[in-house]
Amino acid sequence: MFNKIFRTPIPSWVILAIVALVILSGTFFLNYFKKVPYDYNFFVGFLSEQKEQFNYGSWPALQNTDFFNQVRDKFVKEKVDFIESDLSKMVLRVYVGGEVKKEVKILSKGKEGSWWETPAGLYKIEGKEKSHFSSFGKVYMPWSMPFQGNFFIHGWPYYPDGTEVDSTYSGGCIRLSTEDAKEVFDLAQQGMPVLVYDDGFGNDNFVYQPKIPLVLAKNYLAADLKNNFVFMEKESNEIVPIASLTKLVTAVVATEYINLEKKLEVPKAASVFTSKSRLKAGQEVSVFDLLHLLLLESSNEAAITLASYLGPIRFVELMNKKAVALGMKNTKFIDPAGSGEGNISSAEDLFALSKYLYNNRSFILRISSEKINNLAYGESSFSDLENFNVFKDDPDFLGGKVGETKEARQTILSIFELKIGLEIRPVVIIALGSEDRAGDAANILNYVRSNY
Repeated sequence: MFNKIFRTPIPSWVILAIVALVILSGTFFLNYFKKVPYDYNFFVGFLSEQKEQFNYGSWPALQNTDFFNQVRDKFVKEKVDFIESDLSKMVLRVYVGGEVKKEVKILSKGKEGSWWETPAGLYKIEGKEKSHFSSFGKVYMPWSMPFQGNFFIHGWPYYPDGTEVDSTYSGGCIRLSTEDAKEVFDLAQQGMPVLVYDDGFGNDNFVYQPKIPLVLAKNYLAADLKNNFVFMEKESNEIVPIASLTKLVTAVVATEYINLEKKLEVPKAASVFTSKSRLKAGQEVSVFDLLHLLLLESSNEAAITLASYLGPIRFVELMNKKAVALGMKNTKFIDPAGSGEGNISSAEDLFALSKYLYNNRSFILRISSEKINNLAYGESSFSDLENFNVFKDDPDFLGGKVGETKEARQTILSIFELKIGLEIRPVVIIALGSEDRAGDAANILNYVRSNY
């Protein structure tokens, strides 16, 4: 009988019906057993023409407002169903076909800085459960939708006895009112993208809008010593003479190789031209007092006396060695006073020096601003010193140095602690090759204070 059946020709319509059934069945079973019934892959273009695939997961870039808007706008343009969770404005929106279908308030999120801080990124609705029991918090979370590990979108949680949790309780989830959570739950699909954004997510950056003031110096640089943000600069990597800014490195080497209490005999070689002559050959002066002369009145006599203890050649070698150690790759010293044209550096190198002074040798800065409060070495023997620093009377001035030679023209390095927003920020202003260092530095300082 079976032989007869198989010998009988099968009509073509039967074959087509069987093929169609197999295809439909295969599609049905593939979709049925597919773990994520809703999926979406796409590419995002950055500022350049290059496009990169945007993967699901935690994306630090989403803390950037422009990037977040770019991703959201792409979803809207392509009429994607997705959930937007704006943790900055505490608003959650459900988009259907690229349009806002529902907008609700976020009642709580994870505490910033904690290990349960709600993560920014692009995620997916991984599941849906009408009442999920949290083994961690021992609470029920109505209308729960996990989107990243232990992070959920859900309604107001409650304990097994029906008591609602306190408003201060949070495990990092995105909490909605129970009523709102149900509406979102009904609109959400497993696999639907969840775009989580927080513009305050773990960054220490400021948004700066530069309006460059008039600065006539040939080279200048104004920057934050903590986050390296550059407020303004011009040819800051050019190598030029720096005049008496050299003495800042002279002070560093002196304090790192000579005891501040030690008294040095003023050598005959120290009888050189200087701004204010105060030392005589054979006189004994402590290193602490010499630093005051060096940093306040820019004394060439003090610079040579300090160098004489180790020998002028050895001292200058140590100055150059220190510059290399600080990453001042375009810097060279030929004397401790900065008198020679061969004492050269760049604003960028001096920025590296400024970071070292601020973080490791701040007492040098405080001597230069006359704000030193550690009197372990007593008062300076010179009570009538004149402070040549331009900003000596500015309460935000932490310290610095000025210089001037024919080749270098006027130079200045001044460090301030400025209140920007709610923080005190260390800002250095460096100007080289200036005809008016006071005016140039003041214009830069006023610019920073007025615009940030």
